[in-house]
Amino acid sequence: MVESGKACGSHSKQDERQIQDAEIREKLQHIKNKIIVMSGKGGVGKSSIAAYLAVLLAKKGFNVGLMDVDLHGPSIPRLLGLRGSILPSPRPGKAMPVNLMPNLHVISIESLMGEDKDVATIWRGPIKIGVIRQFISDIDWPDLDYLVIDSPPGTGDEPLTVAQTIPDAKAIIVTTPQEISLADVRKSINFCRQVDMEILGVVENMSGFQCPHCGKPIDLFKTMGGELVAAKEHLRFLARLPVEPEVVKMGDAGMLANLNHDELPFSKNFTGMVEQIIELSTKEVNLPMAEQRNLQEKQVDSSKNLKLAIPVAEGKLCAHFGHCEQFALIEIEEGKIKRKTMHTPPPHEPGVLPRWLHEQGASVIIAGGMGSRAQQLFKENGIEVLTGAPMDSPEALVNQYLSNSLVTGPNVCDH
Repeated sequence: MVESGKACGSHSKQDERQIQDAEIREKLQHIKNKIIVMSGKGGVGKSSIAAYLAVLLAKKGFNVGLMDVDLHGPSIPRLLGLRGSILPSPRPGKAMPVNLMPNLHVISIESLMGEDKDVATIWRGPIKIGVIRQFISDIDWPDLDYLVIDSPPGTGDEPLTVAQTIPDAKAIIVTTPQEISLADVRKSINFCRQVDMEILGVVENMSGFQCPHCGKPIDLFKTMGGELVAAKEHLRFLARLPVEPEVVKMGDAGMLANLNHDELPFSKNFTGMVEQIIELSTKEVNLPMAEQRNLQEKQVDSSKNLKLAIPVAEGKLCAHFGHCEQFALIEIEEGKIKRKTMHTPPPHEPGVLPRWLHEQGASVIIAGGMGSRAQQLFKENGIEVLTGAPMDSPEALVNQYLSNSLVTGPNVCDH
């Protein structure tokens, strides 16, 4: 009887987990990009970067969520001046994030920790795993272009739970230039690779300080450490962010969202990083949600009768269109593949291939990598450009395009 009772209890817990898994999957379907901000060790400014990244994405017109799951040191509420507890949702048992801006929705696990925010959180691994999963499943997010997740430092239960619960999340790894931080960053890189998490790039924070008197840079914690690690590990180096007293001041005052000093080196470099992150997103995700829905509707309509061009080498998509053996030209009628023909392209010279494909009647090119100038020439010839596509067969790529399931990644261009 006892064993039977255990079996029933185990079955019940399994059912609850399956229900929670289904809730998480349903919620994540409404979020286009999930970005987890990680660091190998604490004290490198990870939370400030996560908060300011969410703020700048929102200021660029995207619908953004910011989720703080740092159980032992949640900083987001203090940086952004959030007050109060979790708001109840119209749905029973669910909660709403706080609207910091009309299109920036913020939630922190600090809201679960009672009145005294200075009490230490002493939880073992299984409890932390359950709390994070419940936190993700019970928040009613609106449709989001980006969800930025501030993860605890290190490679323990918390980041592992986020990686397993949100399997398509991509990582930004934050470090400072000194070796003691870089050693831990290498562990974070190895962690991401073990759990198959794509790494968007490395950010070097606290990278020098500009003297307010003479204007000369001072290397407080060495220099170029993060850049060298990124190069060695074949990762993107997203930004070098200097120490900026104004950022510290605004963060301590809970006013980081009001940092608008575009002339500051920190702000200039951070803005450049945000632009890279947007560019690294897929073409559809680059657009705010409302525009993306319009694009999808237009894409379905326009796919009824058109011709797609795919550069091919050895039967699959060629990594760079200018080095392909042939182009597959696939004609679409009424949303289905009608015929495929193979064509040997003319010599690859600036402007030749866009004009040639235009003459062949192509209206879309699906490519791996392509330089910005080539993309502009294709657009001038009335050809839509999709870059970063997987190295599949032409038919598979076109079927993915027609079903709106074509996943495009970074534009891998070799020049």
